[in-house]
Amino acid sequence: MKIALIGYGKMGHAIERIALERGHTIVQKIDIDNASTGFDTPEFRSADVAIEFTTPATALENCLAAFEQGVPVVCGSTGWKEKMAQIHELCDKGKATFFWTSNFSIGVNLFFAVNRYLAALMEPFSQYRPEMTEIHHIHKLDHPSGTAITLAEGIIDECPRIKSWSETEKGDDIITINHKREGEVPGTHIINWDSTVDSITIEHKAKSRDGFALGAVMAAEWVKGRKGWLTMDEMLRSVIADPKP
Repeated sequence: MKIALIGYGKMGHAIERIALERGHTIVQKIDIDNASTGFDTPEFRSADVAIEFTTPATALENCLAAFEQGVPVVCGSTGWKEKMAQIHELCDKGKATFFWTSNFSIGVNLFFAVNRYLAALMEPFSQYRPEMTEIHHIHKLDHPSGTAITLAEGIIDECPRIKSWSETEKGDDIITINHKREGEVPGTHIINWDSTVDSITIEHKAKSRDGFALGAVMAAEWVKGRKGWLTMDEMLRSVIADPKP
């Protein structure tokens, strides 16, 4: 499979290494030095899919530029979800193929499921209140992380007595999300349900960027030949139903 990389920082390098290990070809790499010229090229147009890991400020522009060249996008940039309506509209009209998730790690997506299950169990037990802490490297610009927001939304969906999330407010119907930026931490998410008599804590800790990179390459493999707005839930259901590599 031919892959274009949009963003060639640490994640881009990890994706490149894993893609090559899995037998794929990198046909184009776009970074700050060629952001204005790298899309409208035969190399980019030859890609079966582009994998985008950049910043909240550039993700929308990058995705639209890829769609103009007829290339599907697997996107891992977070912090710009409120701008995705335009992409959703293009997908609905059959003019784009787009796969986004707040976290490509397979382990994190299993953690999402555990989080939702625990939140549903907690609904009748109002003595327990949830709080979350997310820890990432100092280069991560957005907070809370997209993963933390997805986790919070899962709690709100499954535990109706929790109405919203906040980074600053506390309350019986709010899940507070604390963020820390430390060194080169790839990503840690901790959810604690606390009462006066005990606490229940679940945690996911990434050991390196490789889990995210592998998930992104697997998503690119799955996206090839598909159309429209695609999700991690769809991919996981597909993989579980047909687990052949």
